[in-house]
Amino acid sequence: MKVARRVLILFVIVWLVPIGIAAALYQRAGIGAAWAAADRSSIGHLPPADRHAGAIVRVFAAPTVRWRGVVAVHSWIVVKPEGARDYTRWDYTAWGEPIRVNGFVPDGRWFGRDPQVVFAADGDAAAALIPRMQAAVEAYRWRERGDYRVWPGPNSNTFVAAVLEAVPEAQAVLPPNAIGKDYPHDGWWLRRTASGTGLRLTLGGYAGVTLGWVERIEVNILGGVAGIDLRRPAVKLPGLGRIGMAQA
Repeated sequence: MKVARRVLILFVIVWLVPIGIAAALYQRAGIGAAWAAADRSSIGHLPPADRHAGAIVRVFAAPTVRWRGVVAVHSWIVVKPEGARDYTRWDYTAWGEPIRVNGFVPDGRWFGRDPQVVFAADGDAAAALIPRMQAAVEAYRWRERGDYRVWPGPNSNTFVAAVLEAVPEAQAVLPPNAIGKDYPHDGWWLRRTASGTGLRLTLGGYAGVTLGWVERIEVNILGGVAGIDLRRPAVKLPGLGRIGMAQA
């Protein structure tokens, strides 16, 4: 009984309390019922594509819409090959064709919420990544209407995680509140992490453990991820995401 009580207390402190705090912060930030009319304009992060010759890769993440924004972010990918005069943005959405191309402003707010930059590469480094990222998008398994599932996946974060697995040298890690990132998009419940520096065990996305040099330590319970990063000191909490030093 003592062990069960301690596990319950730990669950409340590490999972439920952070989600409660995240809910209060989300409510304070507003948006609410007005999400459909919320600002989706550029945050001004990316240079005009027709004035920037070099290649660019960006991965963004922002709190998703409605109440789901309390616990989860939506992530997307933006690329511009060298010499291209336009950006290409890839989202995976629940409406229309799952893989949506250029449906939104490349560095736009996600229904009123400013995105954070999860990964950035420019010049030759970006140029080396883009062909394999494009191939991963074209080969993505869950691309038919009806394939999208909010929880536990495959969702937008599952899609981005799958593309990032094609470029392990990028060592890009999605935020801990990118629910769906641990869904086994390729059917493998035990596999190497996206960075190639560790292992991830997932029980269909409902629960799992990740251990890696880049990903550090993460425990997934019902999509909520808690963990710790000792190399770049930070904690990872459901709803609140990463608290501490930046990932990179």
